[in-house]
Amino acid sequence: MAEADPAARFDVPHLVTNPERIPAARYYDETFYRAETERLWPHVWQMATRLELIPNVGDWIEYSNLGQSVIVVRTGEGSEGVKAYHNACRHRGVPIAEPGGQGNCKSAGFICPFHGWRWNMEGDNTFVYGKHFFSDEQLDAADLALRPCRVETAIGCAFVNFDDAAPSLRESLGPVLEALEMRGFDDLKAEWWYATKLPANWKIAMEAFMEGYHVMKTHPQLQHKLPQLYNTMYGMDTGGIGLPINPGLTVRENVQAQFEHMKLLNEGMAGMVHAKEVEIASHLLDVELPEDPAQAIPMWYGIVQHQVVEQLRARGEDIPDLNTLAQTHPVQAVEFLFPHYFLLPTMSSASAYRIRPLGPEECLFELWSLTHFAPEDNHQRVTEPTLLPYDSEEFPPIPRQDYGNIPIQQQGLHAQGFDYMRLGRGVEGLISNYNRVIDGHLKGIDGERLSAATRKLQHNFDGQIEDLGF
Repeated sequence: MAEADPAARFDVPHLVTNPERIPAARYYDETFYRAETERLWPHVWQMATRLELIPNVGDWIEYSNLGQSVIVVRTGEGSEGVKAYHNACRHRGVPIAEPGGQGNCKSAGFICPFHGWRWNMEGDNTFVYGKHFFSDEQLDAADLALRPCRVETAIGCAFVNFDDAAPSLRESLGPVLEALEMRGFDDLKAEWWYATKLPANWKIAMEAFMEGYHVMKTHPQLQHKLPQLYNTMYGMDTGGIGLPINPGLTVRENVQAQFEHMKLLNEGMAGMVHAKEVEIASHLLDVELPEDPAQAIPMWYGIVQHQVVEQLRARGEDIPDLNTLAQTHPVQAVEFLFPHYFLLPTMSSASAYRIRPLGPEECLFELWSLTHFAPEDNHQRVTEPTLLPYDSEEFPPIPRQDYGNIPIQQQGLHAQGFDYMRLGRGVEGLISNYNRVIDGHLKGIDGERLSAATRKLQHNFDGQIEDLGF
C-alpha cells in the first residue's frame, strides 16, 4: 500500500496504490467519475478548438465538456487575439451560442435567443432590451460583460482552463509543445475530421493508444509487414512471426518492407504517414545504401525525409527541416497532451485525437488527419466533424480495429473477480503514469507538483513507470 501523501487534501476512491495495477472500478464507478468531473476537468488545459476554424476577426466556435460551455473568439492577430468567454447570458443564464455552434460576431455580436441582449466580440454588453426596467446596479458595464475563461494557444489549437490559479499551458505540458511547433504544427490544417460516440470510459479510449504492444494482435497487417520490428520491441513470444534480424533479408527487401509499412500507416491513418510522403518514398527504393541493414534503413529514412522537405517546399508547403529536428527537437510516434488530446507526428503531417467523457461509460471520440497545404491547393476548411457509428466502415482501418477492442474491454471490466488491470512496467508505464497524474488532481496536489508530474508524460509512449513525486 502506498503511504498517504501529507499534501493530499481529498480522499480518492479506487486510488492507484500499486503502479502496476489499475483498479477496474475507475472506469465505471459513478463516485470516481464525479470526482474527475469536480477535481480534474475544471483544473486542466482542454483542447477547445483548432485555430484554423477561427481564422478571421470575429470568428467564434463553441466548446463544451461536462456541462461547461465556452465560446472561443478570434479578436485579433496572434495568441493575444484569441479570447474565450463562458457561454451564458448575463441576464438569466441562457447560452448565447448553441452546442457545437460557430460563426462570425464581428458585426452582429452575440445575441441571446431569449430576450435579445447583445455582446460584442470583446465581451462587452452592447444592448439591453427594455433597459429602463432595470436598476443601475444591474446594468453596471463591468458586471454585464461576458465572463472570461482562460485561454492559451499552441500547436495550432486554443486550449481553455476553468481554473484561474492553474499553472500556464506551457508550464503544465512542458517542452513537447515547442518540439511540435518546431515541426510546423501551427500551420497544419485538417483534411478530414471524424467523430463517434464510444460505449467506453474516456480513459479506456485514451489508453488504447498508449502502447504499441497491441499491434501484433489488433493490427496484424502492420506486424505482418515488419515482424522483425515489432518482435524486437516486444519479444519473440508475440506469436513467433518473423525474426528480429532475418539473415536472408537483403537491404532492398528491408527497404521494401519499410515502404509497405508506410503505405499501411497511410491507409490506416492518413496524416500519420501522408499519401504525398508515400509517393515521394516510392521513387527512392533504389537509392544507394550501405550493405548493413542496421545502417541502411536509418539512412534511407533520412533520405526520404530530406526529399519530403525539399519536394513539398518546392510546391509551396512550409515544411521544417525534419532531419535536423529529429536531433534538436525529437518527438515520439505518439505524444500525449494531458488529459485528452494526442498526436501522431511521423514526418510532415500528423493524426490527432481528442476524447471527451459523456458519462462513466461513454465518450466522444474525435480524430483528424492534419497536413500542410500549398497556396495553389485552395484548401477548403473542414468546419465540422463527420459523425459516424463507432463500427462504421467509413473509418480508416487502424481506428476501426481499435474501436473493435475498446467497447468490449469496457464490458470486460465488469467481469466478476476482475478487480484491476495488470500492467507491464516496461511497456505500459504510460497508462500507470496517466492514472497517477489523475489521482494527483483528485487528491488536490498543488499545481507545481502536478505540472512536474504531467511533464513526465511526454515522450512516454511504450514507456516505463515513472516516479511522479507523490
